[in-house]
Amino acid sequence: MLRTHTCGELRMAHVGQTVTISGWVQGLRDKGSLLWIDLRDRYGISQITIETENSPKELVDIARTLGREYVISVTGNVAERYSKNNKIPTGDIEIYPDKITVLNSSVIPPFTIEDETDGGDDIRMKYRYLDLRRNPVRKNLELRHRMAIETRNYLDKLNFLEVETPVLIKSTPEGARDFVVPSRMNQGEFYALPQSPQTFKQLLMVGGFDRYYQIVKCFRDEDLRADRQPEFTQIDCEMAFVEQEDILNTFEGLVRHLFKIVKGIDIPPLTRMTYADAMKYYGNDKPDIRFDMKFVELKNTSQNSPLRVYPEHLSKESGVRGEAFPIFDKAELVIGICAKGAADYTRKQLDELTEFVKRPQIGASGLVYARYNSDGTIKSSVDKFYNEADLKKWATAFNAQPGDLILILAGEKHKTRKALSELRLEMGTRLELRDKNTYACHWVIDFPLLEWNDETQRWHAMHHPFTSPKPEDIELLDITPGTVRANAYDMVINGVEVGGGSIRIFNKQLQARMFELLGFTKEQAQAQFGFLMNAFEFGAPPHGGIAFGFDRLCSLFGGADVIRDFIAFPKNNSGRDVMIDSPSVISQEQLDELGIVLKK
Repeated sequence: MLRTHTCGELRMAHVGQTVTISGWVQGLRDKGSLLWIDLRDRYGISQITIETENSPKELVDIARTLGREYVISVTGNVAERYSKNNKIPTGDIEIYPDKITVLNSSVIPPFTIEDETDGGDDIRMKYRYLDLRRNPVRKNLELRHRMAIETRNYLDKLNFLEVETPVLIKSTPEGARDFVVPSRMNQGEFYALPQSPQTFKQLLMVGGFDRYYQIVKCFRDEDLRADRQPEFTQIDCEMAFVEQEDILNTFEGLVRHLFKIVKGIDIPPLTRMTYADAMKYYGNDKPDIRFDMKFVELKNTSQNSPLRVYPEHLSKESGVRGEAFPIFDKAELVIGICAKGAADYTRKQLDELTEFVKRPQIGASGLVYARYNSDGTIKSSVDKFYNEADLKKWATAFNAQPGDLILILAGEKHKTRKALSELRLEMGTRLELRDKNTYACHWVIDFPLLEWNDETQRWHAMHHPFTSPKPEDIELLDITPGTVRANAYDMVINGVEVGGGSIRIFNKQLQARMFELLGFTKEQAQAQFGFLMNAFEFGAPPHGGIAFGFDRLCSLFGGADVIRDFIAFPKNNSGRDVMIDSPSVISQEQLDELGIVLKK
């Protein structure tokens, strides 16, 4: 061994001992009579102190040739440090060396290997092996390791078996795009890399492995975002002889275990919200419930509607022109949120919010606001159309108090809900209501089984084709398929979907009906999934499962927005590994062996 101890473990108890440590030179300070070397490894930093007048010239000469990131081994005596450093665990000691061995030199790195580096994302991705030496990246990967260990510990105690499933599988038409792999031995035919081990874990249930899990690599050829990578990792789980309640309890237990052991946090039992309520009150199926700010609908046919306008009344009593606000009058939906304590927003801030909702990716045509001032008066951007008595009705509808700001959007129902969802999150951020150290976890349940696609003119599975409908809704498959609820569930933490699953179909006839609704012919269903449907004829048990996005879960626990910070060798936003320059072209010889002819 080239070391007896690591750079991070030496303490006062080691004073007087002769030790050997090895690592990278973090920094060197030469004051003439004294020379200090900070030596770093994965475990920490130790200070090497050389008194130049009392040390062999050869030792001093070697020390003065060192540069940043040189790899060296140091043998010497541990002593109590004269000027202690309480910022590091080894700050009470230093090492007086008898021997320094240069194991390898280093060129000047392209960025500083420090916690607060001067390297941008691109350069750090290109030299990822250097970035891995930095403490923040190392700590992220240590967190990931701990999460994996504790996941295995929890599931092992519940008799789950970790089983590996194939990586070269069959391409399927549903879901995201597959990465495909040509077969040399079967030219013209292709494997696909798995988007998930879905069918294999169901087959394991048929095979009697009633509790399965796998921390598994999955692949999807889709456009990338901060929380997506072309290859990602799942905690993939399945259980037989269970109902939805069993799945929710088991994996709520997993997440609570991880919070307790890894973060030292006791989270409360998870609340549950239906998909319908999530869309109605938050505009998306993964609402961030760290803060309230629920949607309030204003437009309805009630005689007491806050938007009901009586032109005659307005013209007689208030002198305001008796006409309806045209944007509200024509809109399918008028909906808003109440931002507590934000009535003091300036015109500039309100203009910024208006520009925010009008961005193409948000898509709103404009923003209406009403300030409920601390003196009890209400002023709005539509005072031309509504008097204060009408605006007080808005305040009542929103349960607003003096000091609050009401923000309203109007337009087509689905588009407006989506836009208001983005505005709600933006306000949550601006008002500092989305603290990364606060965790709000809940389940979303009762998703629609199917969603209609106008472009393809057919139904698509909202989760996947193997999701079971709610037993009480099965008869609706032949009447109103769009109203059928799925036996499906998602776990959401701080507005991020970290896991999703369902109770599966385990009956061949029901699975065949599902494929038929999705537009498969009998021949297509048999060709794509005949192996699974045939397995259902041999005593398939009731079963269900869930898959957690392991990278997302790690980033949430680490307080980060970008999952690649928790992946050792991630791809960039173009799906490229700039470190090894992949993907890359392959030789004509390889193409010929695979029988692939590229278009010119």
